[in-house]
Formats: sequence, structure tokens, C-alpha cells
Amino acid sequence: MTSQLVCGGCGWSTAGIAFRCPRAGTDGADHVLIPVPAATAWPDSRDPNPFIRYRTLLHAYSAWRTGGGSDAAWCDRVAALDARVAAVHGRGFLTTPVVAAGELAVKDETGAVAGSHKGRHLFGTLLALDDTATDELAIASCGNAALAAAVVARAADRRLRVFVPTWAPAGVLSRLEELGASVEVCPRPPGEAGDPCVARFRAAVAAGAVAFSCQGSDNALALDGGRTLGWELADQIDGADHVVVQVGGGALASSTFRALGEAVALGRWAALPRLHAVQAAGAAPLVRAWSAVASVASERGWPEALAIAASDRARFMRPWDTQPTSAATGILDDETYDWAAILRAVAHSGGSVVAVDEATISEAAEEGRRWVGGVGPTGTAGLAGARALQREGTIAEGARVAVVFSGRT
Repeated sequence: MTSQLVCGGCGWSTAGIAFRCPRAGTDGADHVLIPVPAATAWPDSRDPNPFIRYRTLLHAYSAWRTGGGSDAAWCDRVAALDARVAAVHGRGFLTTPVVAAGELAVKDETGAVAGSHKGRHLFGTLLALDDTATDELAIASCGNAALAAAVVARAADRRLRVFVPTWAPAGVLSRLEELGASVEVCPRPPGEAGDPCVARFRAAVAAGAVAFSCQGSDNALALDGGRTLGWELADQIDGADHVVVQVGGGALASSTFRALGEAVALGRWAALPRLHAVQAAGAAPLVRAWSAVASVASERGWPEALAIAASDRARFMRPWDTQPTSAATGILDDETYDWAAILRAVAHSGGSVVAVDEATISEAAEEGRRWVGGVGPTGTAGLAGARALQREGTIAEGARVAVVFSGRT
């Protein structure tokens, strides 16, 4: 058997490399491709590079082998590209640590490539590309994803166009220029819903650029490499009662939740924890969608409600109505692009989707810095969600909780 990319909206699948379902945009369904591994055993490798250690679970690896590539050649290719990443950034892709704090386990991504988890999504994408792919890559981001994309693109000697909002931080813009990226500022047109940066990015992709983004709706391959974080976590701790992950565009949560489900299916964890998704109250489109789907589920049950949601995206997932605001700037996406996969995982696990206020976000950032220096409000937003869920009693006292410190910001 070979790994498949399977559309959550219509069921279309391929064993090859694809960024989007060919039916995307033809109807109202949520056509996001989901990587489904064919592996029947948990990897026994102990290589510190996750793209070598967990290669048998990666769709890109399966496509490589199906196309005639050898296992040794894959490992050599990963090692060579990783060495170039290290030459650009100062370090390559290694297993990131888990910090234990009482009942809490923190997966710390602040020391990862470019300072966040985003590099995992983009390195995985790059490994899926062959030499015939266009040299031009494109991404909509003004934070961790953009920085990771610039590092990986520079290492691969590919051109990168980065579409940023008018409020993009000066430090990020400066670093992007140092790495050779082409930065394009995207003002928000009056009265236009949705992220103008994403609109410009999609126009570039339509014109021939590679979707080098972390949104699964535009780049399913980002969800492939992103799963390495969850697989590492499954190897680093012996299960959990709850896993709480922050959500902006949604790739972090959808990848992590998917990976943990695979860890259970392959016997690495005995049971699936309750999965919780967290957003800032100042930009919570996923929370709104969860409420709408839950309303349908109260009458028809969760399986039918989730199927209805996947077939009618606009009814449930709409751009946030006002300018998103929060100290956790990295999760201020107008839409949650990987929303349906997250809701399926949360509902299946008996978890929840929660919005947290600014006071809780600030408190969590202060608490998080006591364990991991330099982490910011976006990085600790999962902890903010965990503390809010503990206060309301959804997470009981003494329960084992895992969160992700997603990056430095």
C-alpha cells in the first residue's frame, strides 16, 4: 500500500503529489487534502532529524519510493538539504524538547528552524517538490511562517514572494530582505472581507508560483511535514489526558491532532486524549464555526453535522467580521483554513474549541517565560487555553495536559 492524499470534502484521492483537490472551487465543499499514511508500524528509527526518523509516515516519502527513489537516497537528500538550512540559519531540523512543569508537558518549538514550528510544514513541502517545479515560491505571512519560508527557500536557492499586511513588524521585514525574499505589502481594500495578503498570494499561485504556505487549503503538503511535531510528542511523553493547541490558520492543530491519531492507530499511545483548539477572542472564526456545527449536531448527531459542514463551507466558516486584534498576533487569521479537519478531530475526541481573552493570553505569556525564555503571546496561546479550560472545569485538577509553545512570538 502507498500513502494517499484524501480530500475531506469529496473523497478524491491520489498517491502522488498534489497541493489541492482538483474539485476545489467548483462547489461549496471544503476541499482540503489530508495525508493518510500506509504504514502499519510505528517507526523504530532514532535519527534526530524528524524527516528521516518518521519518513515512513510521510506522504512525500511514499511518493518518492513509488517514483523509484531509494530509502538511502531519501535520507541523503534530506541530510544535504538540511545542511544547507543549517548554513543559512545556524541549525537544521532536530527533535525539539519537551519541558515538564508538574502536570503540564510543553513541546517547545522556540529553538526550531527560524524560531517556530512553521519550518516543519515548509521543509516537508520542499521535499515533495522535484527539480521540474518552478523556482518561484509564494506565501502570505508576516511572522513565523514567512521567516521559516525565507530560510528554507534560501537554502534551496528558490525565489520567494512574501505577501504581508500593512502592519507587518519592521524586524520581520528586515530579516526577510536579508534572506533575499521579495516582500509585497497588501493594503486591506475598504469593505473587502477576508485577508488581502491571502488574495494576492492566491493570485500569484494562479499565475504559476508554488504555494509555499502553511494553509492546508492551498498546500496540503504543509500538513504532511507538520505532523512530525505530533509524532515527536508521541515519542517524548507517555500519553496525555488533554492536548491543547492554538489556532490561527489551523495547520498546527490539524497536523498535530492528525499525528496523535496516527500514534494511537499504530500503538504508540494507548488512547487518544481530548483535543482542544484555542483562539484569541479578537479573532475567533473557528469558535464561531464550532458553535454552528454543534447546533446542527444537537439535532442530527456529530457525524452528519460534520459531513454537512464539509459540504457547505461558507455556511460555517466565514472571514472574521472586524479587524482581528490580539497580543497573540500570529493567530490573527481572518479564517481558519484547516477548520473542518480540526473540528472532526475535536469532536471525535470529546474535546472543545475555546476563545480566550487578552488578560488570559497575557498571563499565559508571563507564565510560559518562566519555563522557556523568549517565548511570546502567540507561542503560549495554547497554555492560555489550557488555563481557561482548567478554570472552567473542563480540564480536571491533576489531569495530564500537553501544549505546544509554537514559537518565539
